[in-house]
Amino acid sequence: MPKLEGKVLIAQGGGPTAVINQSIVGVALEARKFAQVDRVYGACHGIEGIVNEEFLDLTQETTHNLEQVALSPASALGSTRMKPTPDLCKEMFRVMRAHDVRYFFYVGGNDSSDTCRIINEEANSADYELRCIHVPKTIDNDLVGNDHSPGFGSAARFVASAFSGINLDNRALPGVYIGVVMGRHAGFLTAASSLAKKYPDDGPHLIYVPERAFDIDKFILDVKKVYDRLGRCVIAVSEGIHDTQGNLIIANLVKNVEKDDHGNVQLSGTGALGDLLATQIKARTEIKRVRADTHGYLQRSFLGCVSDVDQNEAREVGEKGVHFALWHDVDGSVAIRRTGNYSVDYTLQNFENVAAQTKTMPDSFLDESGTFVTNDFLLYARPLIGSDFEHPHRIRAPKVAKLITP
Repeated sequence: MPKLEGKVLIAQGGGPTAVINQSIVGVALEARKFAQVDRVYGACHGIEGIVNEEFLDLTQETTHNLEQVALSPASALGSTRMKPTPDLCKEMFRVMRAHDVRYFFYVGGNDSSDTCRIINEEANSADYELRCIHVPKTIDNDLVGNDHSPGFGSAARFVASAFSGINLDNRALPGVYIGVVMGRHAGFLTAASSLAKKYPDDGPHLIYVPERAFDIDKFILDVKKVYDRLGRCVIAVSEGIHDTQGNLIIANLVKNVEKDDHGNVQLSGTGALGDLLATQIKARTEIKRVRADTHGYLQRSFLGCVSDVDQNEAREVGEKGVHFALWHDVDGSVAIRRTGNYSVDYTLQNFENVAAQTKTMPDSFLDESGTFVTNDFLLYARPLIGSDFEHPHRIRAPKVAKLITP
């Protein structure tokens, strides 16, 4: 059977991550090894770049510089939030065909997988040989069929580090702290706030995720109980927490909420949720020192806070995608499977298994109270944040006996 000859096109969709360039570079360098590949192109800003024929010829980039780019966070090619409609995918296919693109690699989440599916169907209908590979990435860790997703480990490392530092600050100057973490439907990233806990009284003390309905009255009681016991309370909250009817808490509390290009309520562009929860605590308890932060984009591409495990796997999902397309001549979505403690392997699954679906945290990862994680989650997530994660230490010196009694 003759090998399919032509160009490789790489693009990225959705939010950047700290390790997505590892995947982009992994595809580019691995594809350049194959004789049937004429050129390796990178599309600027995903769908938009493809439609507008804004390509970079990565065949003419040095290996050294690509390796340096791989170590940089965010997306070197640029990304887009443009929704992949069928008409838009048809236009993308028309451009690919004009440029003799025979291998398309799209790095992204479930929408990106759906884009690959639609373009693959267009190519089949036109009797045009085109191999489409979805290379997974998302800090939300919500891709179906994956044990975990590239990008999550580094974002989780940032969240764990941030809450570890917050806990030290809160212990030095006690009060209530609320940290709002990304996660519309899945609470994996918010749960990662627990990964640096070392001592029994370390924060976070309470964790609220979308997998459990949020009740403001219970929340106030939870906070007061911890505060009465410890004199302080550190709280991690997912931006996507909702009530028993599935209504977002931020939508219940804020008038005229903004929506993104996909019609979803805008969650990450505002500090309203944290501020509102802090206001409720102040109004309904006697606690006066209450602070709230929204971590926002910080957790996506924070320079210098990258998991080595995440980097290595992000590179390999790109390389394995090339192997599936060029060696095995197949289409699909690359998936990470855990094979040991700790090791992984890579498989290929159908686009339909990933597209427009969301993985959430299993019940076994959350305790009965719904306000904290279990040991199962810690065992699952700790290997992903890296082998060199630093934990804080406390002074262990004994107290000096008082000489003057009141």
